[in-house]
Amino acid sequence: MKLTSVPITLTQCAKTFRGTRVLEPLDLSIGAGETLVLLGPSGCGKTTTLRLIAGLETPDAGGRIAFGDDDVTALPIEKRAVGMVFQSYALFPNLTVRGNIGYGLKIKRVPAGAARQRVDELLDMMRLTAHADKPVDQLSGGQRQRVALARALAVQPRVLLLDEPLTALDARLRDTLRSEMNALLRELGITTVYVTHDQAEAMELGDRIVVMSAGRIEQIGSPRDIYYRPANRTVAQFVGTINRLAGERRDGMLTTSGGAVPLPAHVADAATAAPAHSTHEIFFRPEDARLTDPASAQLRGHVESTAFLGERTRLTIGGAAPEPLFVDVAGRIELARGTLVGISIEQGALIALS
Repeated sequence: MKLTSVPITLTQCAKTFRGTRVLEPLDLSIGAGETLVLLGPSGCGKTTTLRLIAGLETPDAGGRIAFGDDDVTALPIEKRAVGMVFQSYALFPNLTVRGNIGYGLKIKRVPAGAARQRVDELLDMMRLTAHADKPVDQLSGGQRQRVALARALAVQPRVLLLDEPLTALDARLRDTLRSEMNALLRELGITTVYVTHDQAEAMELGDRIVVMSAGRIEQIGSPRDIYYRPANRTVAQFVGTINRLAGERRDGMLTTSGGAVPLPAHVADAATAAPAHSTHEIFFRPEDARLTDPASAQLRGHVESTAFLGERTRLTIGGAAPEPLFVDVAGRIELARGTLVGISIEQGALIALS
């Protein structure tokens, strides 16, 4: 099943509710067939952006939304050819699985034969054929989620919009369905906008991620760009865990309380214009540090605490920098509190942030 998809363009779209600006003017282009994830904390504007695309809200004066060459700014949701899946699923409890999936086709007065064929195809795709005639209240959470997705796809939308559809599920089921949804979206090739505050969902599902904060776009990029090349501190601190090293610049090195590390090349070059011994800060991810012999390590500290996380253990290291550092090691490594350790970080893994 391959669906027709369109690019989406938002131009200077802002939103004000009762005199309060909840979304600053933003420009956003989404490619045909792309899965774009809107990521950010509660209240950042991601759901408002989704509702603007859906037609559930209209942008402030001057904002424009286009699906391909069609200006849809003033069109209501029922005329935009979008499919939408909500966190609550919003299924009809009085209808069977088949009835829920086919509801939109009935409203559109699709001929019975064609409607049944499309519903059967979706039942098979979602592995729901055996449950077709069951009431939805007899289904598991994961099965209900697949019914909601099938219902959204049944009307052959040009755009698929997903508002935190996995939030209500337990962690293990969420991981399984996230993988299934990723494969499904690639197969369908439909333009998809996915809202979440879950970083793992964003990383696995998104062709690109839009990180939002306080009604603004902080960064747009691939999952790797967002994680390894965050645009600023807001992005770095929201996506994953990051360590901060603060100290003085001395001869291309950052000297801190527990030792010294080489500045990233572009930072070292820029720092030549800064006063000698001026204060700098750089950042790195916990998995980019490794434990080494304290006698020859870049940084030296001691283990303050450990957290066993299964495949890895997260160490909290004190004394190596003004703030405690997090370092990830293999899960089988056990270190007692107070153990003296050395830390080394590859120069290419160090991040400079604005």
